[in-house]
Amino acid sequence: MTATNSFLPPEPVVVQPRQRPVIAIDGPAGAGKSTLAAHLARTFGFLNLETGAMYRALALKAIENDYGFDEEESLLDLAAKTRIKLEPQHEGNCVTLDGMDVSRRIRDKDVTSGASQISVHPRLRAWMVDEQRALGQAGGVVMEGRDIGTAVFPDAEVKIFLDAAPEVRGNRRYQQNPGTPGQSNVTESALVEEMRERDARDRNRIESPLKPASDAVILDSTNLSLEQVLAAAEEIVRQHLPTPK
Repeated sequence: MTATNSFLPPEPVVVQPRQRPVIAIDGPAGAGKSTLAAHLARTFGFLNLETGAMYRALALKAIENDYGFDEEESLLDLAAKTRIKLEPQHEGNCVTLDGMDVSRRIRDKDVTSGASQISVHPRLRAWMVDEQRALGQAGGVVMEGRDIGTAVFPDAEVKIFLDAAPEVRGNRRYQQNPGTPGQSNVTESALVEEMRERDARDRNRIESPLKPASDAVILDSTNLSLEQVLAAAEEIVRQHLPTPK
């Protein structure tokens, strides 16, 4: 009888270490994650990848093709036929959807609301997580979103959870938007209520609910100026990366 190795355990999978670290920034809508991520990317020479823009881009395609935000199966089929690219630039990401630059359009209120609604679907989030991991697998990136430190890169070298009271986030968003087309009739109270609604969806969804990773540094910006937030985040990164490039 000839001996076989059919019952031997499989060869272990060798995971290649990242070339450079990942900085994960999570937090609720309007906390200032995009501003912070862009600053840290410039300061430490990393790429800035705004993963929330991917949800926005898919929501835009759903709007343009009359897909319902609650139709997960249809949205998955749509995602499989969609090409979303993030091209980091000094002033922020250039977001292309099927080859077209949609960087400005995805910031409109209807797309923002749609992105929040499609993000509750578990299988769609799993698809997005795979895409996001592929973008940052080599490291040397700042990735911001809702679940970077808990789902996308739970092994990120630096994790920051940026938070602020909804009233403060709503006020900041209101101050940013005066005169913006389509936003002139939006009141501050309406923006605060929108923040609360998005918080409820993000924190209570089944798949990857919004919450700080157990090893994240929580940075509450409610009573901090922008300069104070940036300085505090820089110090957090330096503490975790003794020799940043």
